[in-house]
Amino acid sequence: MCEECGCGELEPEVHGHSHDHAHDHHHHHDNHSHGDSHSHAGETRVVRLERKVLSRNDEIAARNREWLRERNVTALNLISSPGAGKTLLLERTLEALRDRVPCAVITGDQQTDNDARRLQGKGAPVRQIETISACHLDAERVGALLPEVVTQDIRLLFIENVGNLVCPSAFDLGESFKVALLSATEGEDKPLKYPVLFSLAPVVVLTKMDLAPHLDWDISVCRNNLRNIRPGVFVFELSARSGQGMNEWIEYLLKLST
Repeated sequence: MCEECGCGELEPEVHGHSHDHAHDHHHHHDNHSHGDSHSHAGETRVVRLERKVLSRNDEIAARNREWLRERNVTALNLISSPGAGKTLLLERTLEALRDRVPCAVITGDQQTDNDARRLQGKGAPVRQIETISACHLDAERVGALLPEVVTQDIRLLFIENVGNLVCPSAFDLGESFKVALLSATEGEDKPLKYPVLFSLAPVVVLTKMDLAPHLDWDISVCRNNLRNIRPGVFVFELSARSGQGMNEWIEYLLKLST
């Protein structure tokens, strides 16, 4: 897991600039025997580092959450695997909410500002974070951009996390809640394979539903898997490309913003 590598302690760059730090997600173990005491000491250091990284992140996330609460901003942390359709959903969402609800977007990717450029001109301020080798956003990176992107009238903040079903789940950003996206092309068993995310997200958006009739995919099995992991989860079924189910999603967001 990414929290073991200590990336949360590295100084981030924002506004699309690059980082100079290296980030290794793999712990290389010497094949030579050094005895149990060495192994146990290494494991202790990893646990301590993990706790330190997450504890520091949680402190900053709490400050972010209070900052947003004071300004009456609802922040949604969108998490999915790469290619599940987060950016297209945000494009259509911003278009639908334009002139109705003031929105802002912080979007994260390891490299490029492609998503930010796609979302420009949709009526909302957009800022990109390039994490370089980190596989998730963290509270410090997000907090650094809040005063810039959340202007006085903003009511909804969308945080598009790095495409990854694992590490983004472990890092609180100060959001109001997490939204998990799962596309029809990914299979029904993803909630069972990645239970941490789907247990933490009170809202799940099933995307690319226009493709469902052409796939060997059983939506009833998917729904059951989601509710086995998180009973009472609120599920949207939509296609941002065709518009199917988008009205329900937009109505939900309008209620959140009031």
